[in-house]
Amino acid sequence: MSADPEKLRVGIRIPPCDRADRIVETVRRAEALGFDEAWFPDSQLLWRDVFTVLTAAALGTERIGLGTAVTNLVTRHPAVVASAARSVAELAPGRFALGLGVGNSSVGPVGLRQSTTKAMREGLALLRALLDGEDWDFDGPAGTARSRLRDPRPEVPLHMAASGPKNLRLAGEAADGIILLSGASPRTLAEATARVREGAEAAGRDIGTVPLTVSAYCAVTDDIEAAARQIKPICASIAQNGGAPFLALAGIDVCVPDVVEGVYPDLVHAENWEAAVEVTSQWVSDEAALRFAEEFCVFGTADEIAGRLRTLHADGVSGVFLQHVGSYEPPTELIEAVGTSVLPAL
Repeated sequence: MSADPEKLRVGIRIPPCDRADRIVETVRRAEALGFDEAWFPDSQLLWRDVFTVLTAAALGTERIGLGTAVTNLVTRHPAVVASAARSVAELAPGRFALGLGVGNSSVGPVGLRQSTTKAMREGLALLRALLDGEDWDFDGPAGTARSRLRDPRPEVPLHMAASGPKNLRLAGEAADGIILLSGASPRTLAEATARVREGAEAAGRDIGTVPLTVSAYCAVTDDIEAAARQIKPICASIAQNGGAPFLALAGIDVCVPDVVEGVYPDLVHAENWEAAVEVTSQWVSDEAALRFAEEFCVFGTADEIAGRLRTLHADGVSGVFLQHVGSYEPPTELIEAVGTSVLPAL
């Protein structure tokens, strides 16, 4: 995906929650309404295969950027990821970005651990070498094998999703683009960007040349209080997974136990969302949820959201991809609301 520094790129997160041909219709609608990018998460037990859906989207669209947000190098071997990325990039020249993360909902449900910072560093180097057509020495139980990827695609950018300080520094040091998981909060965004800048400076890179994409939940509404209640599981999950200090920066004090019973598969991807809201209400008050929505999310009227996006761009963000609440239906309503009322205002 190419980046225009004069324009904020607005994307939409679309979970591969249905047949590929049906998901493509959602992507086409986003493209028609003027969205710049469509990002697809990867979780093998929750959704359809992300690269299958990306292939269909590449063949079914003409302009919109496409990317993984994100795949991982635990359930997928880096060589397999390189081949899949090359295959999609061939079908959408200049429109595909490979977003990578530590694993999250892909690794947990199958009893695996998330990638460490060390493993992410090694994986980025391996992927870059393969996509550039270089030889690589693979060390495995059978010994060392020196191999390379046929028909490489050096132009595929590697975007890294990060939230903790170590991974933020690594992203600034080694990634072609950074997906910030800190939400739209000015305080946490400044903190995250500072860590990215540290990594970039250590590597002798100009952070101004590296695209910064913010992931944020969004709702076009004039009743923020009602909408905020629906994101209690998101707030609780952030607190549960080491994000309590970030929440505290915004005056949100939430303490959630390490294990929450009665929610499958996890708080962010709960199959029964209303039940997850009820369960997390014991730790996340209505007031805390409202504060979370106002600080970390992009909630409000179309004009308010447009203003918030302009502020993000002024603060150095080059792109944002908006998320709806829920994992098992496409973000049809959000696409329509943003595409018909927010994007024209931008």
